[in-house]
Amino acid sequence: MSVTDERGGSESVGAGPGFTAGEVTVHRLPAELSKVTRTLRRTGRKVVLVPTMGALHEGHLELIRAARRVPNSVTVVSIFVNPLQFGPGEDFDSYPRTFEEDLRACEREGAELVFAPTRRDLYGDEPRTTIDAGEPGRELEGASRPGHFSGVLTVVAKLFNIVGPDLALFGEKDYQQLVLLRRMVRELDFPTEVQGIPIVREHDGLALSSRNRYLDERERAAALTLSAALAAGTHAGSRGADAVLAAAREVLDSEPMVELDYLWLCDPELGPAPEEGEARLLVAAKVGGTRLLDNALVELGPASRVEPAR
Repeated sequence: MSVTDERGGSESVGAGPGFTAGEVTVHRLPAELSKVTRTLRRTGRKVVLVPTMGALHEGHLELIRAARRVPNSVTVVSIFVNPLQFGPGEDFDSYPRTFEEDLRACEREGAELVFAPTRRDLYGDEPRTTIDAGEPGRELEGASRPGHFSGVLTVVAKLFNIVGPDLALFGEKDYQQLVLLRRMVRELDFPTEVQGIPIVREHDGLALSSRNRYLDERERAAALTLSAALAAGTHAGSRGADAVLAAAREVLDSEPMVELDYLWLCDPELGPAPEEGEARLLVAAKVGGTRLLDNALVELGPASRVEPAR
């Protein structure tokens, strides 16, 4: 493993600076990583980016595995807890940071490049230019966390410009984020394909999240209500959109520890739910002090237009 840093040369353990096939090289500075990925693309390699905020779990590792399956590719994992997507009173300071464990996981999974900048490395003294997600970014998560998606789109745009990936992989658990990122790529003409990877769950159905480690035993049991509600809603899909929301809401209401933020049924692009066909059921709730997200694909039968339940 090696660590490169333009400010102080390179620190190497078993590999040279820049890039060594089959080993992990950590880059701190944007310019250094950009130079490496440009060189790799000139040799015909595809660059696949897995953006993370660290505290890697099995869901992240599945993203890395998917990246590794791309033929003739090199996998870049970014590890950066992005301050722009945290609002006042959110858990930026306490967000889990497990960098050494994350590096070992990247090495085990075969990622060859890790980008781990500091805030100053990525944003300088203070970011003045950000990306507005528009009206779709002010709904759902955006309504509950004003400015969140501006922070997400801004950091991902910077990562795309620095890394220059041919492909970027994101988990479907943050479904609204995935839709907005695809829209950004399309509307701002980024030469990058954004691909969603299905949610990875615990054996009992809980969607994997770095924030799950905040849950105590009782809260974790209560958190299973989210996936149970989605399962109930999915099962009711043949009876239409109203039945989906009613079935999911009944399960959520059965657990007093779940503080529902929103339950939303929409088309795959976050528009109104169709009467028939593919839809997406999204839920966000607090369990104890931990905010959790989950979603599921729903196949709808005949239904009337519905409004979100809050």
